[in-house]
Amino acid sequence: MPDVSRLPRPVAETWDWQLRAACRGQDSAVFFHPGNERGCHREERESRAKQVCARCPVLDRCREHALSVEESFGIWGGLTEVELRSLITQRRRAGRRHTP
Repeated sequence: MPDVSRLPRPVAETWDWQLRAACRGQDSAVFFHPGNERGCHREERESRAKQVCARCPVLDRCREHALSVEESFGIWGGLTEVELRSLITQRRRAGRRHTP
């Protein structure tokens, strides 16, 4: 479960980007897998989600949000759960290397 302590304050300017998201109003089942989903079914769902993300005007903002709060479930900013977890791990490692 993500650590919500890293979430920004509930200020409209902080969240307004979500109003422009291409996924707004879409079925969330496209972006979040059902239990025990595997193989080609998962790949097809992820592909559909990434197609939505590819035309999204706030793709970069969504991706940065997901990485900053370490969201590891669902498709965020055009990245799968595996891709998000990999980038989160890379950022953590990079942060440890730069901490005195």
